[in-house]
Amino acid sequence: MPGRPSRWLLRVAFAAHLRPDQSAGYVAVRPTPRSRSQALGFLKCFLGALKMEMTEMTGVSLKRGALVVEDNDSGVPAEETKKQKLSECSLTKGQVGLQNDFLSISEDVPGPPDTVSTGKGGKNSEAQLEDEEEEEEDGLSEECEEEESESFADMMKHGLTEADVGITKFVSSHQGFSGILKERYSDFVVHEIGKDGRISHLNDLSIPVDEEDPSEDIFTVLTAEEKQRLEELQLFKNKETSVAIEVIEDTKEKRTVIHQAIKSLFPGLETKTEDREGKKYIVAYHAAGKKALAKVRTAADPRKHSWPKSRGSYCHFVLYKENKDTMDAINVLSRYLRVKPNIFSYMGTKDKRAITVQEIAVLKITAQRLAHLNKCLMNFKLGNFSYQKNPLKLGELQGNHFTVVLRNITGTDDQVQQAMNSLREIGFINYYGMQRFGTTAVPTYQVGRAILQNSWTEVMDLILKPRSGAEKGYLVKCREEWAKTKDPAAALRKLPVKRCVEGQLLRGLSKYGMKNIVSAFGIIPRNNRLMYIHSYQSYVWNNMVSKRIEDYGLKPVPGDLVLKGATASYIEEDDVNNYSIHDVVMPLPGFDVIYPKHKIQEAYREMLTADNLDIDNMRHKIRDYSLSGAYRKIIIRPQNVSWEVVAYDDPKIPLFNTDVDNLEGKPPPVFASEGKYRALKMDFSLPPSTYATMAIREVLKMDTSIKNQTQLNTTWLR
Repeated sequence: MPGRPSRWLLRVAFAAHLRPDQSAGYVAVRPTPRSRSQALGFLKCFLGALKMEMTEMTGVSLKRGALVVEDNDSGVPAEETKKQKLSECSLTKGQVGLQNDFLSISEDVPGPPDTVSTGKGGKNSEAQLEDEEEEEEDGLSEECEEEESESFADMMKHGLTEADVGITKFVSSHQGFSGILKERYSDFVVHEIGKDGRISHLNDLSIPVDEEDPSEDIFTVLTAEEKQRLEELQLFKNKETSVAIEVIEDTKEKRTVIHQAIKSLFPGLETKTEDREGKKYIVAYHAAGKKALAKVRTAADPRKHSWPKSRGSYCHFVLYKENKDTMDAINVLSRYLRVKPNIFSYMGTKDKRAITVQEIAVLKITAQRLAHLNKCLMNFKLGNFSYQKNPLKLGELQGNHFTVVLRNITGTDDQVQQAMNSLREIGFINYYGMQRFGTTAVPTYQVGRAILQNSWTEVMDLILKPRSGAEKGYLVKCREEWAKTKDPAAALRKLPVKRCVEGQLLRGLSKYGMKNIVSAFGIIPRNNRLMYIHSYQSYVWNNMVSKRIEDYGLKPVPGDLVLKGATASYIEEDDVNNYSIHDVVMPLPGFDVIYPKHKIQEAYREMLTADNLDIDNMRHKIRDYSLSGAYRKIIIRPQNVSWEVVAYDDPKIPLFNTDVDNLEGKPPPVFASEGKYRALKMDFSLPPSTYATMAIREVLKMDTSIKNQTQLNTTWLR
């Protein structure tokens, strides 16, 4: 197709090794003005059909130029690589659809669990996980059969704004300006800062030399048919108790490679050599029945084919990923390695719609097997391998370093200079960002409030009732069925993706009955349940901090709280000059915190009383839901702040190099002195649990909610 495509053209990548934002090839989709509001539904159906037609291609990726605000995370056989690369592209596993470039749009609110959630409290086998993924794909074709009556922008009219969750104040005095955040996911790059203070970078793809590693032949010695039979045996998908593989060119070396290949690529299987009618066979079998697959292996209880004693039990590596969150990424790696996700560990979760770089550790998987994944997966890269004695732990990181591009900015150079100087010298209000509260007309904090009130019927209704806002078609049908019948089994049948919170709650209601909602709700993974009450705490904190800044400004006052070690204490009249606003903390409500000794204390009490909660008794009948509380700084000053304004003409070109670009030797982009558009490229570092979008909000002086930004982006596209 000659020339540049119009803004209504859907851009589809046909090259397996190109990132979505580097691809070529266009498919024309030209809605009429009358049908523009239905464009999303049309495109979703089109993409579903396209997915079915392209299963033989090596990869497909989609690029969408929409604004999003998010923050903060053994190899596959060569013969199967072609097919499996497709499975990890943008068109698969429920990731289809333009609205999926945005934050999660169901009530499934992921937390930072100690192990990756696989949808059933971490207790389901790989076979069950695969079955559920097949159900998700079935759900996609179902979803494509329905016609959307609203565009995503129209649906987001029902979403939250910043004011709805207490985000109302700014600390700087500069004049705001507009800009587009995450027009491309590659405009938002996150590098983890490790516990040693170093920023994680992917800059070394070499494999540590280890004489005990098997040869590369393990990845090619088995045929596709043999791999299929072994996988079915491993996952108990057939009635076979063993699989026999004939050794065609019988040598000891050949038999050794086959033994190594089976044990490395199919954990849980053991092997032995047998003579049958004068021929040699390698026989694979389960050493201990289904328990061999289901059991979680530990450093103290490894698989039978032992790990060298001189080597650390954990292989640490740097994971570079594009457009996938940390838990999804680990689930992908575990499927390709044929292991359970909970043998992986990490220091923090990273967002989906971004390029992120972070350290991961995995138990007793060789660097060789991990490096082989670089040949199999799109939008992933693994490197910087090392063997260590210990796993990683959540919270060990010191923070994250962000590289962010705000495109099509309207601010003058002076405005940008004032905004960035203020960010560097004063900082921003440490609000909890919009993603903490969900994207539909039922905010997550409302569910959390109902839990704390012990109003379990309301909890059930809030999660399951129909609502306005951006949701997938099958969720809409599920909610409609629930509203009509109040039959959990009937509603569950409308839901092909049963790993979401709605599906888990409906399963619980089917199991325990409508009179035992507490137990039914308990089926939802613990971290997901706790995210609801943490959302309520965040809602209270945002509102109270806005009131604190409105009443007292940006200076410490007597009665404010500061931390001395881990203990909060009051600022006395004589000590005010010894502190700055950057020392002041505010409590998240709970039974183990103190509140400021000024009128903000009464504001806390009034807000919780209005929500039928007792600030003096934040313990819950169910221990999990008792809130101890915590303290959080009200102003954060970013570190390592730098910026530049660049001019560009083509909105599709990247404006800086990623780690992969540098590995491939690509030269950095060169900018003209003038161009059709201007962009602000900013770099800064933040401590854990702070939101980069809140820093960007302070620069732009603009509402970062999806509701507002979607409308802004829609206006800009016209």
